[in-house]
Amino acid sequence: MNHTHRAIVRAAGTLSVAPRPTVAPGPGELSIAPLFAGLCGTDLQMLRGLRDDPAPVIGHEGIARVVAAGAGVAASLAPGTLVAVNPTHPGDPGFLLGHNVDGLLQERTLLPAAAVHGGLVLTLPATTDVTLAPLLEPLAVVWYALGELAAFAPATVLVVGDGIVGHLAVRAAHRRLGEDVRIALVHHTEPGRAFSAERAYDAELMLAGPVRPALAGPVVALLATPRDATVAALELALSAGAEVVDIVGGLPPGAATPLRPGVDRAPARAANCGGVPSPARITTAGGVRLFGHRGVANRHLLAAAAELARDPGRYRDLITHETDLDGAARVMRALAGSRERTVDGRRLIKLSVRIAGED
Repeated sequence: MNHTHRAIVRAAGTLSVAPRPTVAPGPGELSIAPLFAGLCGTDLQMLRGLRDDPAPVIGHEGIARVVAAGAGVAASLAPGTLVAVNPTHPGDPGFLLGHNVDGLLQERTLLPAAAVHGGLVLTLPATTDVTLAPLLEPLAVVWYALGELAAFAPATVLVVGDGIVGHLAVRAAHRRLGEDVRIALVHHTEPGRAFSAERAYDAELMLAGPVRPALAGPVVALLATPRDATVAALELALSAGAEVVDIVGGLPPGAATPLRPGVDRAPARAANCGGVPSPARITTAGGVRLFGHRGVANRHLLAAAAELARDPGRYRDLITHETDLDGAARVMRALAGSRERTVDGRRLIKLSVRIAGED
């Protein structure tokens, strides 16, 4: 008997909910049922044609339950186990969940043996609040970034970008860096600034432009922008006096800025993958220390899971929209054709997708 499951599939320049074959796991493989998954900024870049990642099914943020395990899989990953998947393999570029391997926006996801034996499937406590699943991976990214920035004993953290990573950074900064650190959040639009002004955990709010505030030093910057906006964000951070810059959102190859001419920023990010090396490798260019990272280590995901369990109310309101697979496909089609972030009359920060993946 042929079995299928529902998935949001990219094909022929559009996306829709369509059946996909449900494949039983082979030796070393794992079949999981995603419960809740999120839509990430890199997912939007793929939908808008800014990235050429080939996976028909995207999505790398979420929590799932093991459905079936192939021969040789550890007993700790038995069916019924609640898990998260680290989407980035530090040593195998062939596994990047939701980018070159089918992701979580479907009722079943088959994880290859390289990911399973590579330790990228993490067990979670049975008491985990799975409705917070879309925040787990981006909070892990923030936890990683702030942990690296802590080494420079900053007095001010300048966060550029008011998407999910930027907002999570504002919420987590005092947890990682201490209550005395000043936090400034730079927005690109007035509606974004207005959204932040209504939040319980706000920062000093700014609009993008020639930002030259009187920031107490040392100043570090976390750039949480799409990679096509990162050069402008970097120039803004440098003009504000940032001495250390974490390029979270990435850069196109060969990217440079007139403020530091002749220096390619992309290698600074490529030097760190999946939490390796630790501490992160840092590049010094024109007197400014730069770094970035692709993915996180398991320790960052587990720390983020613990933080969400410890204080869920600190982060929950950043999930601004929740829907099912069909509703997510509608939202994704709208976002693919526009840079606007207003969906159903409300500003979108994080979309949560409920997936009916359990029998």
